[in-house]
Amino acid sequence: MAESLRRLTQTASFRVLQDKLESWHRDYRSCDQNLNRCCELIELTAKLQSQLFAILNLAAAEGGQYAGVDTLKTRLLPWLGTSFSIVGPSVSADTSLQLMQDSAEKDRKIRELSLSHGSDMQKMETQLSSTRLQLESVRALLHVQKELEETKSRSATTLLATEEEILQLKALHSAYEQVEIYKRRIHAPDDYERQIRLLREELFHLNMEKAMLQDLVRSPSPLPLLSRPSSPLRSESPTRAQLTDCSRRAGLVSRFSGLYAVKRLEAQNLLLRYITDLEMVQKIIFIAVESFRSAKMAYRQFKLRVKTTLSSSHFGPESLEDAAVDYIVRNLDLYDVQINDVINAMNVNPQISFPPEVDFSLISALIRETCRLAFAMQTLDPPLDLAFASDGELFNDTRYRRSFDSDFTAPLVTFHVWPALMEGNGVIVKGEAVTRRTP
Repeated sequence: MAESLRRLTQTASFRVLQDKLESWHRDYRSCDQNLNRCCELIELTAKLQSQLFAILNLAAAEGGQYAGVDTLKTRLLPWLGTSFSIVGPSVSADTSLQLMQDSAEKDRKIRELSLSHGSDMQKMETQLSSTRLQLESVRALLHVQKELEETKSRSATTLLATEEEILQLKALHSAYEQVEIYKRRIHAPDDYERQIRLLREELFHLNMEKAMLQDLVRSPSPLPLLSRPSSPLRSESPTRAQLTDCSRRAGLVSRFSGLYAVKRLEAQNLLLRYITDLEMVQKIIFIAVESFRSAKMAYRQFKLRVKTTLSSSHFGPESLEDAAVDYIVRNLDLYDVQINDVINAMNVNPQISFPPEVDFSLISALIRETCRLAFAMQTLDPPLDLAFASDGELFNDTRYRRSFDSDFTAPLVTFHVWPALMEGNGVIVKGEAVTRRTP
């Protein structure tokens, strides 16, 4: 169809027809010549109509079976019926031309209306598409809002459950502390009896010292006593460390019990903020109390320095050893606790671990108090020490008591919570251990 239309356009047949009409209008002659020219124009018009009908046929074929039916019904068929039904002209030529102009004007208006209708339809389709997109976005927002409300309700429920769990844990922790307090109260009478015995011994020694001092004051001639430094009376006079040994022992034992009851729980609560494993926290505290060993080594070095210093000026009746211990007892504040040495030893201990964002300096208060207590215990005669402990050893009922969460039928120690305080081979204060059966 396009090729036939291109050929019709290139031949310019309508332009030739227009030129012939204008030439005939300018040169209007006799009847025969006019008829010849009119027949020539009719033949040319018939040829043009033949070509246009061929193009119409091709255009209708390209549209398919039903395309263009409305146009053929409204335009072609009425025109053909009018042309074949009219035998003679019922209107004048001017009226026919007017009708043709009206028809052309109507065709133009119809085309404009069709174009405007097409543009309006396109605009409406665009608006409909945008409205559909907005509707989808609104639906998505409503869905998201619904999910957020559901998540909010679930979070509120979870938060309430979490708060209830926290309250339960606090109640359990307070109950555990109450149990620990009751346990300490159960064992308190033994400690009180021991302290009373030690205080009685100290009172006895003080009474003896008082009697000896009264005898010295009542003596008529103290000069020989001053002129003889090796006098048996002065050589038997006890030092301050020996006189206060019983009272210091009772005080240090009480401090050790307080260390277990107060400082240990404070350190445990502090570590539980960063470590959720209670067993690991108890192991860390037990290893920290093992700083007792570091304090014992520091005591030996300090005592050696004191003896070296006093050796050149010591002339008293007591031995150099007793003089050094007496000096240390009077100047316990000179001991400088090396917390960093203890923390470095804990960092390389394979049995415990700690989160990388914090370190063992959190329990420096417990380490410092343990070191000071251990240092002071070395000045006693005999000194107090901690029992040797190792995981997996046979449980010793004379040295340890089982924790509340232990398996009381298990024979082996899983790990230690607190060390036992020893005086030689005797147990002064029991420790605490956990016993469980391995599956």
